[in-house]
Amino acid sequence: MKAIRSFTFFFILLATVFVFQSCKKESGRSRLTIYLTDAPADYDQINIQVVEVQVKASSDAGENGWQSLPLASTPANFNLLEFTNGMDTLLSSVELPAGKISQLRLVLADNNTIVVNGTAEPLPLQVPSGSESGLKFNIHADLIEGVEYKLWIDFDAARSVVENGSGGYILKPVLRTFNEATSGAIKGIVSPIAAGATVQATNGTDILSATPDPVTGEFLIRGVIAGTWTVTIDANNGYVDQTINNVTVTTGQVADVGSITLTQ
Repeated sequence: MKAIRSFTFFFILLATVFVFQSCKKESGRSRLTIYLTDAPADYDQINIQVVEVQVKASSDAGENGWQSLPLASTPANFNLLEFTNGMDTLLSSVELPAGKISQLRLVLADNNTIVVNGTAEPLPLQVPSGSESGLKFNIHADLIEGVEYKLWIDFDAARSVVENGSGGYILKPVLRTFNEATSGAIKGIVSPIAAGATVQATNGTDILSATPDPVTGEFLIRGVIAGTWTVTIDANNGYVDQTINNVTVTTGQVADVGSITLTQ
């Protein structure tokens, strides 16, 4: 009986150690989720293919510390202009060790295209170094154990596409990143739809934009840092522009400027 009790105690102790080790291995993890979004531009399509997303957890200034992340879809083909006015698409979501990450890098394929003024065939869109060193930018994020960190990569399409002087187009990405923990948003409704309006928000330093929904007139500008902003409705087709001053944005909240009716 004593031998049985000793064996039972040993088994319980062994199981406890196994559970502890298992839990220890699973601790210290955080989820990084990356979305792709875009600001509006006067093109029909801007088509890119993302072949790799990498994150750097090292503060090393060289090429050490880069880690590839799994893509949410393969192939990762996107028309950037489908993700304006608060729309986005999932790029990657993965568990990583908790801690600091300093940089993010997008590696693009060579077959990116653009459609301008309803052209029958897409035109080549050259991306300098897109398939070599990739598009790198700083993020300096702290991944906290057990907490999901949501990050948006925002292409400014209007400023990212450059004509090369010979009828071709080059993508020189103007990018910014934002997350829910450090930003707010601005929303509203613009009417009538016939005004063909665009919306811009500025704090004197940054300029963010959105195009109202062609059916509802609703707009949403995300990734707006806390502070006081001026919202301008740029109207067309004979309608008069309208400006809303002193729009207060608070981190984690959406500032609603309400319904804006434009007049002729």
